[in-house]
Amino acid sequence: MRFFDRHIARNLFAAAAVVALTAIFCMASAIPAEAVVKRKKPLNRPYADQKLFHLGFSVGAHVQDLAFTHNGYISPDGQRWVAEVPAFSPGFCVNVLGDLRLHKYLNLRLTPGMYFGSKTVSMIDYNALESGAADPLLPVEASQTIKSAYVVVPLDLKISGDRLNDCRPYVTVGAMASFDVSKKRSDYLMFNSSDVYLTVGLGCDFYLPFFKFIPEIKFCFGLTDILRHDRPDLDLDPNTFKITQSLSKVKSNMVVINFYFE
Repeated sequence: MRFFDRHIARNLFAAAAVVALTAIFCMASAIPAEAVVKRKKPLNRPYADQKLFHLGFSVGAHVQDLAFTHNGYISPDGQRWVAEVPAFSPGFCVNVLGDLRLHKYLNLRLTPGMYFGSKTVSMIDYNALESGAADPLLPVEASQTIKSAYVVVPLDLKISGDRLNDCRPYVTVGAMASFDVSKKRSDYLMFNSSDVYLTVGLGCDFYLPFFKFIPEIKFCFGLTDILRHDRPDLDLDPNTFKITQSLSKVKSNMVVINFYFE
């Protein structure tokens, strides 16, 4: 059961991180402006948020994950394959930013960019793992490293709180289209090149003398099944195709940490 224990622990850790970050943001937002100690020097960039439109850029890191839905398929030779991503592999991302001011507390942000990363999928015959016996002529474990180069087009609504001296917390909600432009090759699993994500993020604007520095964490939840179920390239390789047959759908998820400069 260690194969599944790692998966459960990883999901619990991710859920705890979301709860903790949300709690921190809520506590920061709840601080009344009157409770902030008055500054003895002028605010940095006091009119920065009054611009109708401004540009910026970001650099950051991200991790990619896959959510597998298994259908319980048992192959004619008695195998039942399961798959998971057992560990995170950090990747690199860079974006440009266009920000349109809609209201004192609302901004519309378009941040196209590139995400470079990889993920390793571990696959195992669960029947052999459970019984402790396996046919020596049949493979019972496999792995696949998937490298990706995503062109992403995120569109977010930024909802900001009140400015507290030289910082201002915010949350974002939005959607992100992605297109994998890396070269595909035949393997155990193949995935569609395009996907759509629902995104939720939080961050804080820090006003420095010459620009705003903005750390942000964003959670991206894939909405489509990206697994290619039709695999004519595996018609003559049923031992490989049965792993695809064991999955009813696969969805992509990401956690992205960006550092914006505006």
